[in-house]
Formats: sequence, structure tokens, C-alpha cells
Amino acid sequence: MTAGALQRAIRRAGQRAAAIERCGMCAGPVGPEHRHLWDEQDRELMCACTPCSLLFEREAAGGGRYQLLPAQGRRLTGLSADELGVPVGLVFFVKQQDGRVLGHYPSPLGTTESEIDADAWRAIEARSPALAELTPRVEAFLVWTGTPRGGGQQWVVPIDDCFRLVALIRQHWTGMSGGSAVWREIAWFFDDLGRRHGRPSGND
Repeated sequence: MTAGALQRAIRRAGQRAAAIERCGMCAGPVGPEHRHLWDEQDRELMCACTPCSLLFEREAAGGGRYQLLPAQGRRLTGLSADELGVPVGLVFFVKQQDGRVLGHYPSPLGTTESEIDADAWRAIEARSPALAELTPRVEAFLVWTGTPRGGGQQWVVPIDDCFRLVALIRQHWTGMSGGSAVWREIAWFFDDLGRRHGRPSGND
């Protein structure tokens, strides 16, 4: 997923949030808790109603273009991402179909992107089946090193969670360092991941 595609997906997600959300396949209304599809051709997320979500549970239903995002994430423990050379305290990693891994760094302007060293990724992947099984495009390895008062979390999450995090940062960031409000929102976001996706599961 390129930086441009990610920015467009985030922008469109924000635009949809301001209107009545409808299924991108059948145009039917969707509730506040709904699934998403990744459109490989247009490089964007689409809302999916329950019937369409059930249809795309079958991998072949997407015809190579549409891919249903996972419904669940999980918190990892006992795993260090330091060797991936993360220059900031908040980043998410997304596998590409060709095997490359891109690091995305949220900022008040959206995200910046860099390709992760393949050997470093293979080394950390070898210690974590959860990362070895990361689904290209639609799942992410999300890392937050935390603050002096808490944090330090690592998750495998559906990519739409990362889009929500980027939109949150863009909305609440102030000044050079972000301001206290954005860090409160980030802490709340990770608390919400725990409520929605459950307890830590180890790095397996």
C-alpha cells in the first residue's frame, strides 16, 4: 500500500464518516459496527453490509479485486520491534503482495512511509507466528512505544483500525509535539483496542 493510496483511503474514510454510510457493493445502509472491503483496483476501503460481508467471507468471491478485512485483532506480548529500526514511537507495518513490508508513520499531515529491511523483518517474523501469518494489505502490525505514564503496546489489527488512528491524530494534533489532547486520544484508542479485540495473546 503506497503512501498516496493510504492518504486517499484515510481521506475518503473521513468523508464517509460525515455522511450516512452505505455498503460499497449494494448501496444499502450499514450500521455503526460494520466490516470493510479492500478494493485492490481503486486502492481504497469500502464499507460492507452484513450480507455482503458474509458473501466475501469466501476468499474466491472477491475475484482478486476485493478482500474482506478481518473482524478481529490481537495484542502481542514478549516481542520487541526495536530491530526494525523504527525512528518514532508510533508505526504500523503492512505486508505487500510481493512480500515487501512497508512501515507507515502517522503524523498530523497523514503518514510517511518507508520500506523495512527484509532480513530484519524475517528475523522478527521467525519469532512470531502471528507476524508470519499477517495477511497482506488488510492486516497491520501496530506498534506504540508509549509515554512515560504508560503505553508500550503491539497489536495485529485490521488495517481500518490504523486508518482510524491516523484520522484521530490528524484531528487532534496541535503545535509541534501534538499537545496533550492528542496523546490522551491515542491512549484511549489503544484502550479501545483492548475492549474490542480482547486480552494479550502472546506473540503466537
